[in-house]
Formats: sequence, C-alpha cells, structure tokens
Amino acid sequence: MAITDFFDRGWRAAPDRAAFIAEERTFTYKEIGELSCRVGNALLRQGIDREAKGAVLASNDPTAWACVLGLWRAGLVWVPVNPVNPPEEIKRLLDGFDCEVLFCHEQYLPLVKSLRSHLKKLHTLISLGEDPDAASAAGGITLAALLDGASSAVPDYIAEPDSLAGVMPTGGTTGAPKGAMNTHRSLSVSALHQMFAAPYASDEPIVNLVAAPMTHAAGTLTLPCTARAGTIVVMNRMDLSQLVDLIEKHRVTELYLPPTVIYRLLEMPGIEKRDFSSLKYFIYGAAPMSTEKLRRAIEVFGPVMFQGYGQAEAPSAIAFMRPEEHFRDGKIAEDARLSAAGRPAPLVRVEILDGNGKILPTGEVGEICVRGDLLMAGYYKAPDKTAETIVDGWLHTGDVGYLDAEGFLHITDRKKDMIITGGFNVYPSEVEQVVWTHPAVQDCAVIGIPHADWGEAVTAVIELNRGAHATEEEILAYCRPKLGGIKTPKKVVFVDALPRSANGKVLKKDVREPYWRDHERRI
Repeated sequence: MAITDFFDRGWRAAPDRAAFIAEERTFTYKEIGELSCRVGNALLRQGIDREAKGAVLASNDPTAWACVLGLWRAGLVWVPVNPVNPPEEIKRLLDGFDCEVLFCHEQYLPLVKSLRSHLKKLHTLISLGEDPDAASAAGGITLAALLDGASSAVPDYIAEPDSLAGVMPTGGTTGAPKGAMNTHRSLSVSALHQMFAAPYASDEPIVNLVAAPMTHAAGTLTLPCTARAGTIVVMNRMDLSQLVDLIEKHRVTELYLPPTVIYRLLEMPGIEKRDFSSLKYFIYGAAPMSTEKLRRAIEVFGPVMFQGYGQAEAPSAIAFMRPEEHFRDGKIAEDARLSAAGRPAPLVRVEILDGNGKILPTGEVGEICVRGDLLMAGYYKAPDKTAETIVDGWLHTGDVGYLDAEGFLHITDRKKDMIITGGFNVYPSEVEQVVWTHPAVQDCAVIGIPHADWGEAVTAVIELNRGAHATEEEILAYCRPKLGGIKTPKKVVFVDALPRSANGKVLKKDVREPYWRDHERRI
C-alpha cells in the first residue's frame, strides 16, 4: 500500500462526510482529497525528482495536512517539522535532510526568509496564505498560484511499498536527532497496527481529536481514523479547557496525549465531573507514565487508557497495552502490569537480546530488539549509525527490558540512562515510579550526576504540581522505605519545568548537561 491509501479509503467510502473539523469550519473528504490531488499534480508538473524531500511548516490545519498528502501523491518524502521548535532546530532539520520543497503558513514566511541562505537545497517555497507579495518577499509563491490549472484527479503516480515516505527526526533524548527513513510499507504497517489494536464495529462513530502537531508527528495518527471514514477534530494549539470542551461537544472517541499533558489534565479543577463517556481509546505514549497517575486516569476517564510503544525507527507500533489489559479480574491491575508497555504488535517480532546478539529467555533483562516490516530503511546519510542500530535484521531500540510470562513487554530504561553508582546498576524508571507517587510531584527525571566516590549519584530532578510545596528531605524520606539506600536519590533538585521534546518526552540529555559539563559525559 501507499500511505495515501489510508485517506483514500475513507474518501471513497464517504466523500461528503466530515473528514476534518477545525474551529467552526468543516472539510469533507472530497474537499481534502481533491486539494491533496491538486497539490500532488502541481508538484509532478514541476518535474521534481522522486523521493525529493518536502516539509510543511504550519500549525494544525487541515489544509496543511492536505499538503502532506500531496507531497506523498507526487512521490516526495515528507520531513516532519514542528513549528514551535527554535529557528536553529528548524534550520538544522530542513538543511540536514536536504529539503527542496516547503509549504508554510504565512506567519512563518519571515522565519523562512531569515533561514533561506542556509537552506542549500530549498528551491520551492509555497505560502498557505493569500498575499502574493508576502510570499514573493520570502522568495516563494502562494498555494493558489501553485495550484492554478492543476487537476483534482488522483495522480497517475503510485508509490512502491519500499519507496521512501518520510525522514522522521528521532526523539533526540540522548543526542542530536537523526533521520529515520520510513517507507510506505513501514508507515502502512504502523497504521495497520493501530487499527488491529483499536478496533471499531462497522456502525460505530469514530471521532479523533488531534492536539499534538499534525505536521510534526501526530498527522500519521489520523490515518487509521480516515481509513475508516472517521472525523478528525483539529486543535490549533494546546488548551486543556478547550480540549475537554471539544471531547464533550464532538463526542470524541479517541485521542492521543503524552503523559506529561495527562498529568496536567488530571489536575484541572472539576475534571471528575466532565463527560468522557464517548471515549473509547485514550492513547498515551512517547514517555513512561506513572502507574499512580495511570490509576487516577482510569478512574477519571474510564476503562479507555491505551498505551502505544514505538520510536521513529519503528513508528508508533512496536507494542500496545489495550484498555482491557489495564485490568485483572475486573479490577485495575497491579503496578507490575500497569508499568508494562503492552504486548508486541502482530506484524513485528520482538525479542530481548544480550550483548552478543543472543535471544534471552522470558524474564531476563536485555536490549529490546525488533524485526519486521515496521522497521525503517536506515538513517538518512548515516550508514555508520544504521549499521550500529540494525544488526542481522534486528533493530536495536536502545531500550532495556524483558518479556514476562504473559507476553507483556516491560521497559526498564534506556541503555544510556542507566546509572552506575558504587558498582550497582540503578534503572531511573524504577526510582521515577516511586517519586511520581508523591502527591506534590507533577513530573520528574532521575539521572546520575558525577560523584567522586560512587562514580554517579542518583539524583531526582522534580517538577512540582502548581501551588504544591515539598523539600528535599521530605522527598528522600518518602523514597527511602520504598527504594532502600542504593536506589534512593542522594540529591533532589526542584525546577519550574523539565525540558521536553516536541512530543512531550523529557530530554534527559538536557537535564544531565549542567552536571556533566566539566566531566567526561555518558551519552
């Protein structure tokens, strides 16, 4: 399949149905489908090479997503870019991944103009605004000008399954992001995994709420919904009050939020009294979640919590924890189950390998490795990194974990995050699970910092709930009975906000950096 097939199935089944709702405007499948075809045909007549790189720099907007679909229809490769990233990061991605075509909202034209001299491959800039003078001043044209005379018929070009569809920036939690080259096959498997794990009856309504940036990563999460002719409700910016209002107003059945945003949602006054009865799948992922807060989420939102585990190199769908798997014998399951990432998805093989590439038995801890059609083709322009990461067909995820007797995958930590203190290995996630249960704690990151005697000292960097107060002594006294002397943090640091990536993952490299600046760093 080509990745556009997931939209086209909904278009064919229900052309006049609402595909997207943005504020007060509704876009039908026919409108978005024809617009994306016009974009695709307009790019094809430009004679741009197959698998040239294209990006869309825009806040959440159905028109912007139609441009992503249009890039795919013309055989181009999508480079996801988050508009809230710093200019230097946007420049690094567009230049480093050789972006040739860029669509952008009019408000970002001055930024693009300032970066233009650094974007060596960029030759086509299209403004999504209506002002031709503003577009011209940045060296571009308007979307209307690009589309003039372009056909709304589905382009003749059909992508091969193994042709590139996206160069996805990696999370960058341990260093500079690389570009995971995903194919139409790998992204299709990702969407199919979501459909397998989150089924609907044929007559059930499907309403997906998108709050995360569509032109960065969240757009691909809409594909399973559009394949089933569902409706996407689009939020232009993150506003928790508006999010809850939209869930109630549109009877939303599914949405994705990273754990850190769910924590803030749970702290909203009166959240227990809001109507979440329409929800069927409340998807969380991109970072570990506190089991204590997960229990609270189940109590507030209902038996709808749904975890997805993946990474740019194997997008979105290595394993799932479905709503019913959060329960045992009719009750919310024990922490050992709730802390799992779920069971491996059907179209991948997941094993735990030791340092010599040997598959370990059930219950033994090693590196989580994956193979199958979900895997990326490699890292863009980084064959050395590719060779390090994919060995004998196995993608080495960099995550440490084990498979239990029931087939659930457990992630104990990132390989590079493990703390070695006094000769003992401490997995930060185990410590974080305890710290998270403290009522004053909103979020935390546990790291190792240099120590003359122990090598590294376990340190908890904590973000408190709004209006809450706690002392270092209080946190340490809370942890010690649960963790013992070795794993209990030796130091607690309070911060206003932890650094996070665009998808909500805490950037531990940024948390560690001040402490390792004058030392030999482990990264």
